[in-house]
Amino acid sequence: MAQRLLEFLQRERPAALVETGSHVGDEIAVVHREHLVDVLTLLRDHADTKMNMLSDLTVVDYLGQQPRFEVVYQLYSIPHKHRLRIKVRIGDAQDECWVPTATGLWHAANWSEREAWDLYGVRFDGHPDLRRILMYEEFVGHPLRKDYPQNARQPLLRRPDAPATDDQTTRLLPDSHDRRVS
Repeated sequence: MAQRLLEFLQRERPAALVETGSHVGDEIAVVHREHLVDVLTLLRDHADTKMNMLSDLTVVDYLGQQPRFEVVYQLYSIPHKHRLRIKVRIGDAQDECWVPTATGLWHAANWSEREAWDLYGVRFDGHPDLRRILMYEEFVGHPLRKDYPQNARQPLLRRPDAPATDDQTTRLLPDSHDRRVS
């Protein structure tokens, strides 16, 4: 069934495709970044495809290769029960490490794009609220990049609303709101 999706894309948007193929029963289409939103919109809205669910969005880091990153979109059609993987290859240079946002197409893209930016440093152009989602704002770098130092040390920051601790240890004081203290 999903092979028909690749044929559909080759017929409808041939200039958008870099390559297509299958791997272990999953159909994959690699598209040019400038055609990404058009291809995703077509797949979501066309009656023959109805890819109405973005089930996952992630980044793969191929350190040492050019382009270095692939942004991967896992799409699923609930009415037709078929799936398709869309990939976009991007470089790691500051002016290359971005793709357009898909938040206007699927609300599920919001947090997935924030996570991809936070952990890999891939920017999503046009995202309504692109800020860290897992790491704290003062965190330096993107920890899932393969070139992130394994023993990197980050500044330890105390939240202003954190409970008080005693001076010798990090144990919570007895009057803390934390219920682990007896």
